[in-house]
Amino acid sequence: MDKIKTIILKDWAEVFKNRFVLFTVAFMPLIFTALPLGLLVAFSGSDLDAGGGDVPSQYLATCPPELTGGECFQVYLVTTFLILFLMLPMIIPVTIAAYSIVGEKTTRSLEPLLATPITTVELLIGKSLAAAIPAIGATWTGFLIFTIGSWIIVENPQVFSAILDPLWLLAILLVGPLMALLSVTASVMVSSRVNDPRVAEQLSMIVIVPLLVLFFGQVTGFFIINRMIILVLAGILVVLDSILLYFAVQLFQRETILTRWK
Repeated sequence: MDKIKTIILKDWAEVFKNRFVLFTVAFMPLIFTALPLGLLVAFSGSDLDAGGGDVPSQYLATCPPELTGGECFQVYLVTTFLILFLMLPMIIPVTIAAYSIVGEKTTRSLEPLLATPITTVELLIGKSLAAAIPAIGATWTGFLIFTIGSWIIVENPQVFSAILDPLWLLAILLVGPLMALLSVTASVMVSSRVNDPRVAEQLSMIVIVPLLVLFFGQVTGFFIINRMIILVLAGILVVLDSILLYFAVQLFQRETILTRWK
């Protein structure tokens, strides 16, 4: 554990010197938190007619009957943008991993690192945790700020309960870490093939595409995210994480790292 902790602290000391990485970890969660809170303020007391087509009919069926049309519309908009919190555990690790893993190539610090008494698995775990921990922490912190802000802004307790449905607790606490692991392992695999952090970051961002499908699907009313979708997504992520982690470990075999990374 001491070796893994050393790698984590070493990576954090290096990557957080980069302003872009610091912006991604510190300010992007604040932006993603401010968007739904801003919607709560903007549509507070709204008298929009939910039955007039402002809200997809699929959502009206799940909206609590005691809410007015305007309150239902408010809940619909805010919960749609809560999907952004699921993007944070994927965006932040990609940025950190791109600069910590591929950075070993550009700074030529890989050989001295491998010369230390550390196994390939310890190296991989250390770098993965160095990328995943800030992402998960930033996501949970942002969601906590959103929860407190919603409690202050929303006057109707029923609206507050509808916004903070246990569905989102399940998504943030379970799906979020699984997405962070998926993002990290994808970055590890990409970084074993490229030499530029920006290229590694851009290629690794492909993993965000399925989430964008969920976001735009909810925005357009094509479907409404519910517990079943979240549970199915969690199951798929467990399988994908296991498969990608296996291949990532294979690519990071000690006898091939030096030849692949030169």
